Amino acid sequence: MPSHVLIVEDERDLQRVLTYNFRQAGFDVVSAGSGETALRAVKEERFDLVLLDLMLPDMSGTEICRRLKQNPQTSAVPVIMVTAKGEEIDRIVGFELGADDYVVKPFSVRELILRARAILKRSESPASAPEKFDFGILRVDRAAHRAWVQEAEIALTALEFRLLMMLYDRRGRVLSRDLLLDEVWGSHVDVTARNVDTHVKRVREKLGAAGDYIETVRGVGYRFRAEPEVA
Repeated sequence: MPSHVLIVEDERDLQRVLTYNFRQAGFDVVSAGSGETALRAVKEERFDLVLLDLMLPDMSGTEICRRLKQNPQTSAVPVIMVTAKGEEIDRIVGFELGADDYVVKPFSVRELILRARAILKRSESPASAPEKFDFGILRVDRAAHRAWVQEAEIALTALEFRLLMMLYDRRGRVLSRDLLLDEVWGSHVDVTARNVDTHVKRVREKLGAAGDYIETVRGVGYRFRAEPEVA
């Protein structure tokens, strides 16, 4: 079944170009020219990916992204932000809101399609990974993008949740910062190892008592503990 993609773009010519090329690449595409149309579309249909312009006539793309990530029904849907604003602060805000990628205009449509495919591949859960699991005092519902520590729900952004799942799925193994950059952010994204450290620190703080499950391996990277308790 082809991936169902929502393209939110108010420039009609660009919207037509993107729609045509994504369909030619095998995607099932719905397009929207405004924020309200986009929000209405995600209420009526389930999408695998949202391609989101940040400068829309009725509301900002960042506001749409915030609403998508705060709604349990759409929080797991990957978002690629597309904008003419390429300043570092704009990219940081986008990633903090939970965007999976950030593309600055003008861009190569072919590269954009490759990025979309890479994100869709990364967002797929491993076939053997359970949707719900308990690990010590940590409980996770992978499908709902929700996590609890000692029965108290913790608020994780989409990126933080993906980082936690990447570490958990490979628990007991050391993951280098470069590997985490490639698997969680994507190697093409302008993010450094410092961002990895910052996000791991943030995830640990949010996990509270379960933060110790994520161990630092100095000079290498991070490891999720193989067992909840140290023998």
